[in-house]
Amino acid sequence: MTASFGSAASRKILRELHAAGYEAVFVGGAVRDAELGKKPLDIDITTSATPHQVKEVFRHTIDIGIEHGTILVLMHGEPIEVTTYRTDSTYNELSNTVYVTSLQEDLQHRDFTVNALAMTVDGELIDLFDGLKDLRHKIIRSVGKPEERFQEDPLRIFRALRFSSVLDFEIEWQTLHSMGQLAPSLRHVAIERIKSEMDKLFQGLNPSRAFHYGREIGLPKLFPELFIAFESLDRYTPFLHARHGFGAMLNVTDTSATDLARLYKLSNEEKRFLKLYEEAYSVRTQRPFDPWDFYSYPTDVLEVVGRIYYTNHEGHDLSSQQIEQHKKQLPILQRADLAFTGKDLLIWSGKSGGRWTSDWIMKIERAVVYGQIENDALAIKEWFINETSREK
Repeated sequence: MTASFGSAASRKILRELHAAGYEAVFVGGAVRDAELGKKPLDIDITTSATPHQVKEVFRHTIDIGIEHGTILVLMHGEPIEVTTYRTDSTYNELSNTVYVTSLQEDLQHRDFTVNALAMTVDGELIDLFDGLKDLRHKIIRSVGKPEERFQEDPLRIFRALRFSSVLDFEIEWQTLHSMGQLAPSLRHVAIERIKSEMDKLFQGLNPSRAFHYGREIGLPKLFPELFIAFESLDRYTPFLHARHGFGAMLNVTDTSATDLARLYKLSNEEKRFLKLYEEAYSVRTQRPFDPWDFYSYPTDVLEVVGRIYYTNHEGHDLSSQQIEQHKKQLPILQRADLAFTGKDLLIWSGKSGGRWTSDWIMKIERAVVYGQIENDALAIKEWFINETSREK
């Protein structure tokens, strides 16, 4: 019994639903994590009330997923998802949400036993499918018949891989067998949903376990464009973050950063990271990083390059602290730190502006970073006049 489960706001939501005559309990990953001794992050509530009835009970709500039976209730400034008892089949990206009348019907259509745990407002655990036993034995097992659960939503095949990494659990053999049988149905799942699971998989306790299961159910052969890297990503674990995982994928495939970003529909920020990583890794394979590299590339890019480079070569990778130390030793950290402007170049040269100014700003910037000249306006002016006179 965990009487203090959930936040004060979430417990108030449960009590107000009860007072209005509806059933309501905490459910899902938050309950699982609490039983594992972890701090629950996203608190979810399931209820017998329909979305319309939930909106009648609470004044401040947002229809974030009303087509799936989910309403966001704002209680004391805290957003809590409240979802009606349901079965939810998603296939070929078409959702078929059916409301049901009991908690048992709702829980029996959830993906895995460890995620089918519920808890009352008083902290009483509701475990209808031996989820607590599977938690203790560190097992991922489908609720009921695994083929039925995976047919309801094929993404659950990949979610099993994700949980094997995040929790470092084994996948029960019947569940794994059905995953292999139905793995081809992943082709009907939107890549955005798979990518979201990949992010969490990369950041799990044991991504290698997921890669192993991915090979066992044939993902690299079924979807070589997406998952061929699963054949050899193990050696690059653990990952600092999801972008580290995608960077490692570039090193074990012939895919470019541009193509990988397109395949997984990465965000603009993720694309930027991978492009910089690709460029910096190419530099590192030719020579050690010099001051210009430490100046040009962000710490997170340099750190991932170091991790991956030294996985393939003898030596020690660059820690973020070492990278920051190199950066602190630089005379400037960004172009705005330079002790001159483009207008100064016009005055010093007596010429009008043009493409030549940006070229010379870059030359001066590099000279300052490499310590060839001091970042001082007079020193830069003298160097500039001397260099331009030599080029005449």
